[in-house]
Amino acid sequence: MSTEASAEPKPVPAYSYFVVVFLAVVYTLNFLDRQIISILGKDISAELNLTKTQFGLLGGTSFALMYTTCGIAVAYLADRVSRKWIIALACAIWSVFTALCGTAQNFTQILLYRMGVGFGEAGGSPPSYSLISDYFPAAKRGTALAIYSLGVPIGSMLGAFLGGKLALAYGWRTAFFVIGAPGVILAVLMLLVVREPKRGGLDALADGTTEHPPAPPILTAISAFFGNRTLVMTAISSAMSAFVGYAGLVWNPQFLEGVKQMAASDVATYYALALGVTGIIGTLASGWLADKLGKKDRRWFAWIPAIAFTLSIPFWFGLIWAPTWQIAMLFLLGPMLMNQAYLAPALTVAQNAVPPAQRTMTGAILLFILNIVGLGVGPVYVGWIADRMEPAHGDQALAYGFAGVIPFVVLTVIAHLAAARSIARDKRLAVALG
Repeated sequence: MSTEASAEPKPVPAYSYFVVVFLAVVYTLNFLDRQIISILGKDISAELNLTKTQFGLLGGTSFALMYTTCGIAVAYLADRVSRKWIIALACAIWSVFTALCGTAQNFTQILLYRMGVGFGEAGGSPPSYSLISDYFPAAKRGTALAIYSLGVPIGSMLGAFLGGKLALAYGWRTAFFVIGAPGVILAVLMLLVVREPKRGGLDALADGTTEHPPAPPILTAISAFFGNRTLVMTAISSAMSAFVGYAGLVWNPQFLEGVKQMAASDVATYYALALGVTGIIGTLASGWLADKLGKKDRRWFAWIPAIAFTLSIPFWFGLIWAPTWQIAMLFLLGPMLMNQAYLAPALTVAQNAVPPAQRTMTGAILLFILNIVGLGVGPVYVGWIADRMEPAHGDQALAYGFAGVIPFVVLTVIAHLAAARSIARDKRLAVALG
């Protein structure tokens, strides 16, 4: 490799931080539109007569199928055409379908609209990962991707707060209309304020070359991903992490209301605030630690989430057995904080483990595996258990669904430890990270 990789890094321009913050705002809207279904779940289920399994499909599987499948096709385009145009168009599409959810009259209609949201959101994150990686050098990508990933906790917080307050004041349908509207404005701003950077402009070139290799054919890129042990192990450990995270994220509001007797207004206030604060702290801390500790030992990219998920296990038991919603909220802080620890390190590994022209596709494949397992299966798994426990246990059925998540937390820790071994042997990652 050229000596560029070992040269003294230049300061990151202020505009680069502006771009990543703007993309984080778009991602916030992305996750707000995704999370609002959880906070409105009780009202939607009551009016449309949904079972818990149906709501699990609505909150996870329907979205995940479109999001993950279309994400591969979008990534193929984004490695070849303007990424900012793809992100802008995607933002407009998911926002329109979010608003349409407010018009649904039955399960089939709202299922199709949620699939439309997933179709739009497929064009959000993979191109954004690639764009950010061309604005920040390898040594700073963990922090940059963590800033972008703040869209998850902030969007989740706003979804719970705004969705809950709007539903209490005006009904769940109005909440969808109001939340969906801003996306079109952001889509236009995206085209006006974000510049398309040179692909691989901040990455070292192989000796004797003047350009990075072009994007490979789609089947070649997919084959390269699954032929890379580090990427496969990162994807598996991330999928397990997402399974645990989404199992809680989709069902937490209904668990707090139905099992712990928390008022809907308190969920919209205290749960939303806790979701935002823990998410911001966990996301920023994991990104900062990944950049800081990863310089000393690359295995920290997987050790950080392994430690975090281990620490979360006692909190799951406390959450289930808590006698009041106030105590349950205190225990819930643990998983909400620790569940954020995997995403920024995983994205950093994925973006640095491949050439620049493969980054969007790599991000899309990672998200495909992560979401098809995490979002597609996690919420349905909890709902399936709850439906079968409901005849005997009534409102307490969701507690059994949550108990069923704990073994998967243990499996998640094991998966991250296995990923750490692969990361330690990855030569390309070693060069990219200096």
